[in-house]
Amino acid sequence: MRSLPLKLAPGSDLLISLQKMAQEQNSSGFVLGVVGNLSRAAFQCPGQSGPTVLEGNLEIITLNGTVSPNSVHLHLSLSDSACQVWGGHLEPGTLVLKGADLLVGLLDQSLPQDSPDSSQTPRVEIAVLPGCPWSTRALRMLRSLSIPHTVKSIDNDASFKEFNHLSELNTFPQVFIDGELIGGYDELSKMHASGQLETLR
Repeated sequence: MRSLPLKLAPGSDLLISLQKMAQEQNSSGFVLGVVGNLSRAAFQCPGQSGPTVLEGNLEIITLNGTVSPNSVHLHLSLSDSACQVWGGHLEPGTLVLKGADLLVGLLDQSLPQDSPDSSQTPRVEIAVLPGCPWSTRALRMLRSLSIPHTVKSIDNDASFKEFNHLSELNTFPQVFIDGELIGGYDELSKMHASGQLETLR
């Protein structure tokens, strides 16, 4: 195992940044430690139909779980300004406030995956804007259906221009299947309603 430090800038999406790191390293691993704060936290509490969202000056207490190129499974605990502790399953839309420093342990071999084809490049690629509610919903849909996917975070002008050139769209998320643009959240929802999305597992 090797350890990799990861420093996140203000506005970074915590979940997307970790999945992007796993994809770039082409490796699976664990979060070993974290220090930082959040401006927005999105997490799934047990028994709730949707994620809980908090905003303000939020301090990260723990972040435990696994990361891989195709999926992220992490549990977050945090404290609000009244020192009340919250926690649950980390969701997209969790944004760094001033900064976050993480240490990730990466394995020499990938973690076991549910699908025998998980070593192959996912057919679905999604470009998202950190903090965008439609991007968050699209990611949640893919994760809840266990659809393998790669995530591209549009966090600078260069990445925006790259996807604008590919799609000629200024809106996000942008979803690609086998390299072809299918649209955004609405088109992804229609594929789910028709049962087409589940065939991409």
